[in-house]
Amino acid sequence: MSDRHPPATFTDINEAVGTDWESNTTPYERIRHVISHTYSPLSADTVADNARTAPKTARKHLNTLADEGFVETTPGKHGSTRYRRSPESLVVEQASDILEHVSTDELVARIQDMREQLTDYQAEFGVESPEELAVSQTNQALAESGDPQAEIDPERIREWKTLRRNLAFANAALSIDTAEQFVDDDRRSTDENVPA
Repeated sequence: MSDRHPPATFTDINEAVGTDWESNTTPYERIRHVISHTYSPLSADTVADNARTAPKTARKHLNTLADEGFVETTPGKHGSTRYRRSPESLVVEQASDILEHVSTDELVARIQDMREQLTDYQAEFGVESPEELAVSQTNQALAESGDPQAEIDPERIREWKTLRRNLAFANAALSIDTAEQFVDDDRRSTDENVPA
């Protein structure tokens, strides 16, 4: 005979977490969270379902987020609007995160290192970008010229693309940092010219 008791009634953990999320956040917060992870355009109805709110509420908040530049809109079927995270908001978020964790001097050094790595990739493959490499490989395959092509490791191509993306984010962070310095300098010079 066993001392085991029958299990308690099973609760869907996803539903429990969703209910908790819904009770501890506003519809605006949930919609912003959903859209912050949305890179392919979605309908307001889909965003509403994912954010556990009504489609009308979702449209209202999505339009506010679009006005703020956080959301990008595209036309959908039958005159509808589709929504996704704007690339600009993602760049600014990534750049801000970099500036929060890396000093300006370290950032400049990292950018220089990444530029050198990028030059190494370009020298290794004899083209300026992974996209040019793909075109070059396709052209060689179509021409069936001479020696068979050496197989290029797809992981190396992913690393090259990641390096370019990271360099772009680092350059954006450095640009923002420089712009902020100019704004601070202008603010100080304006404050110094105001009579006390």
